[in-house]
Amino acid sequence: MNIVNIIDKKRLNGELTKEEIDFFINEYTQGNIPDYQASSLLMAICINGMNSRETVDFTMAMANSGETLDLSDISEDIVDKHSTGGVGDKVTLILAPIIASLGIPVAKMSGRGLGITGGTIDKLESIPGYNVYLSTEQFKENVKKYGVSVIAQTGDLAPADKKLYALRDVTATVQSIPLIASSIMSKKIAAGAKHIVLDITCGKGAFMKDLNMARDLANIMTEIGKLSNRNTKCVITSMDQPLGFAIGNTLEIIEAINFLKGDMPKDLKEVILELGSQMIKASRNGDDIEENKRRILDAVESGIAFEKFKTLVSAQGRWCILCWRCIKIWKS
Repeated sequence: MNIVNIIDKKRLNGELTKEEIDFFINEYTQGNIPDYQASSLLMAICINGMNSRETVDFTMAMANSGETLDLSDISEDIVDKHSTGGVGDKVTLILAPIIASLGIPVAKMSGRGLGITGGTIDKLESIPGYNVYLSTEQFKENVKKYGVSVIAQTGDLAPADKKLYALRDVTATVQSIPLIASSIMSKKIAAGAKHIVLDITCGKGAFMKDLNMARDLANIMTEIGKLSNRNTKCVITSMDQPLGFAIGNTLEIIEAINFLKGDMPKDLKEVILELGSQMIKASRNGDDIEENKRRILDAVESGIAFEKFKTLVSAQGRWCILCWRCIKIWKS
């Protein structure tokens, strides 16, 4: 099999076979296909797209390119949440500790900035001492012991996606529904959570600029979830303007903490309540959406959500008490 023939086939809008997709992912992960050829194929996919079968095969090939976790020995209720991103999107920073404080384990592998959006990992790294690079054993241990862990994508989990993710960011191939769907779902499948809630952002500040694009992305990711035996729920949220009032890594961390302490901007609150209530339902811990929303507000008002955030940070690094950012963020 030849990578040039695969590139040419997709350039001419041909349908790639599972064998061709597996060949590309395996050979690129092992370093046998250079970036310039991978970039050519990504651009061909970005221009001509992939059908549902190709996208599913692409996703599974990336998920199986490295280690896949099985978290069922910790809990069958573990839930993951992922956003397609947007300006000022600090939802994960808030939702992970809230849901974990309700006794529902959260295991999340997040990404860095892509295109115009900042990444959850970049934001967490603005907390001095926060370690995003846990081993898979440490990741599982933290989920088991503390009920929550948020880490960067490791070299062992979906390594093909890690390489392609960085390449897409510098080759103008970010805005492709098949590539976005396969990137997100390969990480979710590899990370081991059985219940997944996906935030499909739509609007001027998101990759999905219109509702039809957002629906197409939601449909293909839901299909991938079903085929991989994952309980997957997609929620489309507005991203015509930044969420909350803060934009920037440290500023968004501060706003997230202020939210957990009760200062909740209206638009951000609505998104948190909608996604959080769906996470509770997906994990089989409550079918009543309105009651789930009340539980989320109670977790914030009682202070247990903020305490869980402090536990998350303490468990993943040392706190530098001499840094003004630490003092400002940590002070209760």
